[in-house]
Amino acid sequence: MNNHDTMPDPQKIKEILDVIAEKIPGLLRTLSDLLYGTKSAKQYAEAAATFYKELKAAGMTDQQVFDLTRQYMSTLNLGNLMGRVNINQHD
Repeated sequence: MNNHDTMPDPQKIKEILDVIAEKIPGLLRTLSDLLYGTKSAKQYAEAAATFYKELKAAGMTDQQVFDLTRQYMSTLNLGNLMGRVNINQHD
């Protein structure tokens, strides 16, 4: 009989799950702050504004600038990006 056929120790599983339950909320709060905190929002807005200004300065039409900026902003949205990755994995 190899190690894959044995039942894991329930106490070890409980200990692992206890550690996970203790650590995950803090990790999620930290990740949320990184993605949606004030500093990130400001950086996101500055990046989008700079992108927009550069396209305008390059002589593109308002519609081109709008479309490209919208696409650019969607690449900065982690939730949107993860959703697209998840959809592509199911194809």
